[in-house]
Amino acid sequence: GTGPGQFGDSVWGVALDGRPMRTPARQELIVPSKALAEAIAAEWEAQQDEVRPATMPLTRLAATAIDRTRTQRDLVVAETANYAGTDLVCYRADHPPTLIARQQAEWQPLIDWAMQRYDAALAVTSGVVPRPQSPAALKAFAAAVAAQDDLRLTALHAMTTACGSLVIALALMEGRLDAPAAFAISQLDETFQIEAWGEDAEAAARRRALAEDIAAAERFVQLLNAGSRAG
Repeated sequence: GTGPGQFGDSVWGVALDGRPMRTPARQELIVPSKALAEAIAAEWEAQQDEVRPATMPLTRLAATAIDRTRTQRDLVVAETANYAGTDLVCYRADHPPTLIARQQAEWQPLIDWAMQRYDAALAVTSGVVPRPQSPAALKAFAAAVAAQDDLRLTALHAMTTACGSLVIALALMEGRLDAPAAFAISQLDETFQIEAWGEDAEAAARRRALAEDIAAAERFVQLLNAGSRAG
């Protein structure tokens, strides 16, 4: 059978048929939350004859944290923090007015929130020419990213790449947005185009995959937080 087992005071592993589960790099898969260990075990329980990684997003995030983030932490911090320099929410359309209004309504509150939360003022630009962000703002966002532990950093990196926005990802991490809202806000431009022109199957599949990635990363963080609140 599959199940979580306790390793230390607050460290949980997942046992498969009595043997500790390992990551692709052969590290023991241990996490600091019983709730997360149980959810990972449940993903394995649900596998049929063949293991399908796509149906095990929590397992994948935990393994990524252990194999990649832990060993290449500075790189993952930099990759994530770099999004602040060209964040989606800072790039506004110059036409049509309905899209401009929608971007303002959905994105500006997040920029205002980030200013309050991280003391980081982001410059907004319309059109395609990028406007450099202030070194102070970039430093503040880099500090917010670097403050995350390996597991949360892995989730934040996944959220940021799926949303194309560090601001949206941080709002999701902090519970200001939920996963469906983060997806909708990050896909605002695409949705506007779809309303006008319709959507092809390939784009629909791509959007569905992004929505699933965002939801999995949110659940991963919620399970981590459940574990840390309990003990």
